[in-house]
Amino acid sequence: MDEALLRSLTPSVLALLVRRGADFAAAEDAVQDALVEAVRVWPADPPRDPKGWLVTVAWRRFLDATRADTARRRREALIDEEPAPGPVAAVDDTLQLYFLCAHPSLTPSSAVALTLRAVGGLTTRQIAQAYLVPEATMAQRISRAKRTVSGVGVSPALGAPPDRRPGEKPRARGRFDQPGDVATVLRVLYLVFNEGYSGNIDLAAEAIRLTRQLAAAIDHPEVAGLLALMLLHHARRAARTAPDGSLVPLAEQDRGRWDTESIAEGIEILQTALARDRLGEFQAQAAIAALHADAPTAEETDWVQIVEWYDELARLTDSPVVRLNRAVAVGEADGPRAGLAALAALDDSLPRHTAVAAYLHERDGDLATAAQLYAEAAQKAPNLAERDHLTRQAARLNARRSR
Repeated sequence: MDEALLRSLTPSVLALLVRRGADFAAAEDAVQDALVEAVRVWPADPPRDPKGWLVTVAWRRFLDATRADTARRRREALIDEEPAPGPVAAVDDTLQLYFLCAHPSLTPSSAVALTLRAVGGLTTRQIAQAYLVPEATMAQRISRAKRTVSGVGVSPALGAPPDRRPGEKPRARGRFDQPGDVATVLRVLYLVFNEGYSGNIDLAAEAIRLTRQLAAAIDHPEVAGLLALMLLHHARRAARTAPDGSLVPLAEQDRGRWDTESIAEGIEILQTALARDRLGEFQAQAAIAALHADAPTAEETDWVQIVEWYDELARLTDSPVVRLNRAVAVGEADGPRAGLAALAALDDSLPRHTAVAAYLHERDGDLATAAQLYAEAAQKAPNLAERDHLTRQAARLNARRSR
């Protein structure tokens, strides 16, 4: 059974059912039923036209459910529209599904889950395992998301990304008159990527796969920027942890373990996007990642140019987290005291503010303050791996001071 084929066909089959008038939630259930039937039937009797087979079976399952529904009379007209057996027209509505799943009425977590289910073709169990939540909890989240977007259909105009310059505000719209714009879709995909991986589903790799699909369907520099950013970050994945599972900081990573093919691809995609002179935040982030990836050693990193890109990114986003990262870059480019001065202008309640302060104080030679701050940062760490890393940093400095 070719699971990759099934997953690649899922969004277009689902979109075809919705285009023919099926309610999104009912259509998604019907497609899942068809996928289960395919897993049962295809190994012994593979179809000549897999997509046509799935459309036919899914539509029949949808009709079966429709006939049993209390709203049978309202939906009877759909029964006459059953597609005839044979090849299916080459219409791919995958792009519209991206925008539908990123509807502004959905919470970020619901949009991510629905994207993984409807576009990624993952099962509810797989998504639940990836997020380390009970399957019933994830099923409820996806069900609520499907009900939310059920009032939106798929049409050629649906999901067409607005042609806006970065920073330009979107036009006002009603609750259901169109789904989220391209920026919303990209943020959903970025959330998927940042979830990383757990269990048997690698969400980072899944996010890259979905972003590749989006990049193939839409010519937009920020889509390319996000794909480049994902590839450049993912290229360092193997070097990010030691054999015991502990975190390895960027400066200490074995660069020989970085994926040079992904780095080369990411840089090429980024350069093509930047040449269009429509800079966005994902392109700026990718440019910073490219400068890190392009440096043969940590000491040869072009920190001055990285600070310049952080200035661009801060202008685009006005994000305090960006300014926090910029303070680290300033500390590397102009010295730790310059970094501490930049840090002093920021709210000390920012996530990882204390860890950054600890690092800059260590670079400035104030080991006592740095050790204390590392210990404080460990107590605020968002996950166990980061807490352990910061605790080891504090212990390392305390050991140096006691000699």
